[in-house]
Amino acid sequence: MERHVLVVFPHPDDETFGTGGTIAKFTKAGVPVTYACGTLGQMGRNMGKPFFATRETLSEVREKELRAACEALGITDLRLLGLRDKTIEFEDREVIAEQLLTIIEELNPSLIITHYPGYAVHPDHNALGAACVRAVEKMPVAKRPVVYGHAFSRNREDHIGSPDVMIDIREVAEIKLEAVRAHRSQSENVIARFEEALKNPEAVAQFGPSMFTESFYTMRFA
Repeated sequence: MERHVLVVFPHPDDETFGTGGTIAKFTKAGVPVTYACGTLGQMGRNMGKPFFATRETLSEVREKELRAACEALGITDLRLLGLRDKTIEFEDREVIAEQLLTIIEELNPSLIITHYPGYAVHPDHNALGAACVRAVEKMPVAKRPVVYGHAFSRNREDHIGSPDVMIDIREVAEIKLEAVRAHRSQSENVIARFEEALKNPEAVAQFGPSMFTESFYTMRFA
């Protein structure tokens, strides 16, 4: 049983699409989960279908969606880091690492989930994942929590092998679906696939086993 789980991702919806089932399993088991969200996704291109957000209102919409998704997943502690969407790679990594280290020292989590630097496709994902890893590196070895890296670049298995943590989320798939729905401005194009898969388990063969499995790499530190 984990003591406390800290999730560190840059965007509203990162917590749901990649790790929502895992988070739901922890919260359902009574494990507190904190989400440190880097940005409000204010530079995103999806404005709803049909549009219900504008460039000016998108950050407000995304924050409301994020809070609703956190509620669905059982996350009661949301920390907004106040970074700017699509610019994290240009920030001082050491500064962000110190910001994250402060949160880690406050919460004393036994597990951190973040993006695997270099294998998480988006520059914000890679940059915040690298800052999180750097924060843990600053800690004494004996006090470091376990860190799961979420990787999904096409070349990941060629470079870093297969993930060593595979979590079956079928039992909490409906909870994850509720969180996906909460991220309406970003999920309307994919929600039908999730709903169809839940109605028809055979559809997993069509959509892939990742629909009901979330995988991670246990990060290694020198």
